[in-house]
Amino acid sequence: MTVAWQWYPAAIMRPPAVAAAFRSCPDRHGTGSEKWDRWAGRDVLPMWVADMDFSAPEVVLDAVRARVAHGVFGYTHEPPGFRPALAGHLARRHGWQVDPDSIVGVPGVVTALSITARLCSEPDDGIVSCTPIYPPFLTLPGLAGRRSIRVPLVQDKAAWAIDWEAVERAAADPRSTLFWLCHPHNPTGTVFGRADLLRLADLAERYGLAVVSDEIWADLVLDEEAVHVPFASLDHPAARRAITLTAPSKTWNLAGLGCAAAIVPDAALRRRWRAGGGGLVPLVNPLGYAAAEAAWRHGEEWRLDLLALLRRHRALVLERVAAIAGLSCLPWQATYLAWIDCRATGVVDPQAACEAAGLGPSDGRDFGLPGFIRLNTACPTPQLLGALDRLAAAFTHP
Repeated sequence: MTVAWQWYPAAIMRPPAVAAAFRSCPDRHGTGSEKWDRWAGRDVLPMWVADMDFSAPEVVLDAVRARVAHGVFGYTHEPPGFRPALAGHLARRHGWQVDPDSIVGVPGVVTALSITARLCSEPDDGIVSCTPIYPPFLTLPGLAGRRSIRVPLVQDKAAWAIDWEAVERAAADPRSTLFWLCHPHNPTGTVFGRADLLRLADLAERYGLAVVSDEIWADLVLDEEAVHVPFASLDHPAARRAITLTAPSKTWNLAGLGCAAAIVPDAALRRRWRAGGGGLVPLVNPLGYAAAEAAWRHGEEWRLDLLALLRRHRALVLERVAAIAGLSCLPWQATYLAWIDCRATGVVDPQAACEAAGLGPSDGRDFGLPGFIRLNTACPTPQLLGALDRLAAAFTHP
């Protein structure tokens, strides 16, 4: 079943700039959707976990159908086209020339982070990251017997930024061995510039930290003037040793297919990679490989149409949030995630207030920063507008 949404007036939408692929979305009820089943049976609009409500591109669906038609799935490793497809995409999009032999297929970026904790550090070592941050960055170190060292970002009226003095103190701790970089940053949407990346590389080199860069959002940069620079593309010793994690899942809505890639320049480390999963990490499924290759090779038109819609949605969110007393939100440079500051509303539990008003965002506490919510804007425009109405109701007091 496909749900066709009624369009709002032309003053809100800009026909024909919104591509047909984003004018409707499948009904996800009854499909085992983690996103839509979280508040099953309640009138709560789910706008939390970072998957989109749009169908994947037809070029991807065609590739999956063709792979299904083969009829045999079996255990897998990287098929012949997977590594060249990613290497070609990185060269076209980011000007980064990657040796295809350095690419390893993994079932997800979270899995890859966990493997790096086990392969690149020792028990009780420290893993540094900048908060607020995607929750697995906070929980995975402990699950691997490592310590999570959390350095808060600093916020001013215009942007979120790295607290360099605090990062250096964390890096200088002799027990710190890894820096997990989220770039572009989730949940703030910050795109770190070349100067910041070089400064981080200098610190990593000085204190012997290995950098693991999660760049899953690299293809969803909204600001025209912001340029994603892959950390490992820098001309720097620390960058040349860095591990990069990426996936097509956020850009082309392929999360459920469980296919990502780790770019591991060290050949010896690559040979240990699969064993590093401790027998708990599954192989990438063949449909995921087929979808990823198709997205990287043929998904550019769909990606550009998506960016046009996400930019419009960002403008809508910023306008509506600014009109709600006590709420604020810095413009996010990348991702489709709005990171909304609710602290000035006086509401003790913003998540509970939103759910009571029929809105289901992500809770800032999960990212290490209470008082915030994260709102997923990757949905049809009327759905987003309905969510913003509920957001206003959550923080409007009689």
